[in-house]
Amino acid sequence: MNNLKVFIGFDSSNYGQELAFEVCKRSIQKYNKNIEIIKLVKQELIDKGLFKRTDKDGATEFTYTRFFVPYLSNYEGYSLFCDSDFLWNCNVQELFEKYTDENKALSCVMHKYENCNDKMKMDNQKQEWYPKKNWSSLMIFNNSHPSVKNLNLENVNTQTPKWLHRFEWANDTEIIEIPKSYNYLVDYYFDGEIKALHFTDGGPWHPGYENVSYSDLWLKYLNKNEESKMNELRNNNYL
Repeated sequence: MNNLKVFIGFDSSNYGQELAFEVCKRSIQKYNKNIEIIKLVKQELIDKGLFKRTDKDGATEFTYTRFFVPYLSNYEGYSLFCDSDFLWNCNVQELFEKYTDENKALSCVMHKYENCNDKMKMDNQKQEWYPKKNWSSLMIFNNSHPSVKNLNLENVNTQTPKWLHRFEWANDTEIIEIPKSYNYLVDYYFDGEIKALHFTDGGPWHPGYENVSYSDLWLKYLNKNEESKMNELRNNNYL
């Protein structure tokens, strides 16, 4: 496949979130510099008149922006979305090669867990479990598939979080299952190969998660100035 696109969620709320995006991007580029990476910036979508939601349900700025990916891809080809709190340990291209099918609408990891570790998660957000939780944190869209075209601007701007995140816009038979190694939930999974770590409850850039599992691997992607600024802001309660 040529011109592979990866969209990464972006949250402008603080410096730690900006670092999360940069580390995710760098980890992808470490294994493949030819992947086209697009930063999903909510404010840019607002400025273009695309994002019109006014509800405050989203835990991050990319709670809803992820569902603009097919539109932003002109409903052509395949596009991958991942949350910014991913750390990749493989060539993302292998996902496109192994887990896409022209007859299927979507590919994702179908997480089976049914309880959250904590009542709160990053940035003091309430932690709630719901069916298909975290399925939408990593998605490969077959942009030209009829079901994916249900993600038009009107639906993405007006439909409920349930309709969007539980994939009610597609049939379950149209979803390809990706192994959990590609969306390895930190401190939820403790076995098997790790293709991509997902700091779903909080990463080392969040206060209280400085020593979360695999934090040492994430920190290796920071330069000294970034790590120093992150620690300074955290110590002064600005993160």
